[in-house]
Amino acid sequence: MYFVCYFLLYKNMKSIQEISTLVHNGIREIDFPDQPSGLYEPLQYVLGLGGKRLRPLLCLSACNLFNEEALAQALPLALGIELFHNFTLIHDDLMDRSLVRRNKATVHIKWNENTAVLSGDALQIMACQQIALAPADKLKDCLDLFNQTASEVCEGQQLDMNFEMLDNVSKEDYIEMIRLKTAVLLGCSLKLGAIAGGAPARAADLLYDFGIHLGIAFQIQDDLLDVYGDPDIFGKAIGGDIINNKKTFLWIHSMETADDHTRSLFLNCMKSSYMDREEKIKMVTSFYNRLGARESCEQQMLDHQQSALKALNKLGLDKEQLITLSELARKLTYRQV
Repeated sequence: MYFVCYFLLYKNMKSIQEISTLVHNGIREIDFPDQPSGLYEPLQYVLGLGGKRLRPLLCLSACNLFNEEALAQALPLALGIELFHNFTLIHDDLMDRSLVRRNKATVHIKWNENTAVLSGDALQIMACQQIALAPADKLKDCLDLFNQTASEVCEGQQLDMNFEMLDNVSKEDYIEMIRLKTAVLLGCSLKLGAIAGGAPARAADLLYDFGIHLGIAFQIQDDLLDVYGDPDIFGKAIGGDIINNKKTFLWIHSMETADDHTRSLFLNCMKSSYMDREEKIKMVTSFYNRLGARESCEQQMLDHQQSALKALNKLGLDKEQLITLSELARKLTYRQV
């Protein structure tokens, strides 16, 4: 590749542990106002819950591929992406009526729904403020990418809500929805880091593609964990997608695979208003097991993982430089949380 020599200038790259420390220290040092406490305490609470910090880690790892000296300039971008992600979680939990996030009460449960709306809005504003700290010569590119991504995430969330009212959602429609709702933010994280590091345009685009496929695989694994995960490890109650009639890959495969009689029974179960929570989860899961939904879901996840790795390999770097991102891709598709 024409930019291999460019990369080899940066052999003294930061380790993943050093990048992770930068992220955690950056989040810890975010200065929240004291008042009004009802607005800012929920934000401190949400960020204090921890999490994988995947998006800022991807952002700084991408920057690190090109210029480790630019990591300080990329840090506000990484923090902005993490703040925006947590904003979406606050609002998603409210819309989904989720009780628990990372084994702790969600904001609308611990406080109230109005607080969840307003605190989420404040977190989104803070995210924009961080993105606006991009280097002046890269500011427009970063803002354009971030704003496009923020709009797409909202589009994905709307599609997700629309699907709840439909009985006929295709796998293609579903993949497009999770591309928008989840994957574009991972792609954005990587591309922002690449831009901050001065990457060639083609390299930045390949990292974006890597993030898109990684994000799709990540969300499909999330679908699996919501049904088959250990709630103590997963960090939230199992079966939330079933209770909320979410059109996940498992649901779509079952609808496409079942015969007419089984499909009718499956839909009646999903739409039932008289079954209690645990009974409904058990019944729907039994349909998934009978119809091979889990296996189909796992194969789809692996297909996108491989597509992600192919995009990464097109960068033309040696394996040592790519080990952080390639290992992340593998670990995220076999995670339990």
